[in-house]
Amino acid sequence: VRSAFATHAHDCGGSAVQIASLTEKIRYMTEHLRAHHKDKASMRGLVAMLERRKKLLKYLRRSDGDAYGEVIYRLGLKD
Repeated sequence: VRSAFATHAHDCGGSAVQIASLTEKIRYMTEHLRAHHKDKASMRGLVAMLERRKKLLKYLRRSDGDAYGEVIYRLGLKD
């Protein structure tokens, strides 16, 4: 995931990379919660990840609209 969204070779903390990484974690956690629906601690972590991704997307949209559009398209997220 990191290499697909990195802007240069050593990019591991850029907004696009963080959003892509969080999206993968969110997808995994969603599948986990479908099997373990009573796991409330993981649900809380999922909500925290969703909020963090939302903040990062808001920042990316404000700072670089073109990169925002590309990230949304490549990850298959709604605008």
